[in-house]
Amino acid sequence: MRGHKIKFTRLFDNRFLSRLHIIIFMSSCLFKALLPATNAFAEKGHAERTLKELNLARTDPHGYADIIKKFLRQFQGKSYRLPGSNTMVRTSEGAKGVDEAIRFLLRQTPLPPLVWSRGLAAAAEELVDEEGKSGSVGHEGKLSGGPAKRIGRHGQWQGMFGENIYYGPGEARLVVMSLIIDDGVPNRGHRRNIFTRKFGKAGVACGFHPRFLEMCVIDFAGEFDE
Repeated sequence: MRGHKIKFTRLFDNRFLSRLHIIIFMSSCLFKALLPATNAFAEKGHAERTLKELNLARTDPHGYADIIKKFLRQFQGKSYRLPGSNTMVRTSEGAKGVDEAIRFLLRQTPLPPLVWSRGLAAAAEELVDEEGKSGSVGHEGKLSGGPAKRIGRHGQWQGMFGENIYYGPGEARLVVMSLIIDDGVPNRGHRRNIFTRKFGKAGVACGFHPRFLEMCVIDFAGEFDE
């Protein structure tokens, strides 16, 4: 396996436009060969919905562009209203970044859906569990290790693998839209992971985070033998 540096990308440093504060923070890496959930079922359901939403974007990018066009209506300047809330969230690029994502989706060729992998989901869950207790962020867990170590404990990846992390509240659609828009990230690393043709498997884990309320980890691989 040829070694590649982990790429960390900070997405949002958003704040409520009231006296309350929130940060939505995302991190992605790509390797080449290279308020808490009420119960475990709710967290698992969020993870499954997130993968389903990712696959909707991969298999029908033009249709997903229409979804993001509707989201664009929530913007006022560089801020948008959280769905179902009066909370306004400030972004770095505003509507300009959303428009760029829409143009990308309209050019994007449909891709096959990602197949759920229990092993990749288990690797993602290790990081969710650790950071849910420690409040830390990033791909390198002090106890669980980095993505290569976590994924390797649950099986053997082939071709390439990557990881996206989302910190902050939001249902599956907001999580995926945010990763695709990739506000404030020049290389659009989260988006590139989602639309990497060579990724065929994925696992998702979501759960509580003490600083950001919620988090989701998405681990991708070309192939994965559990």
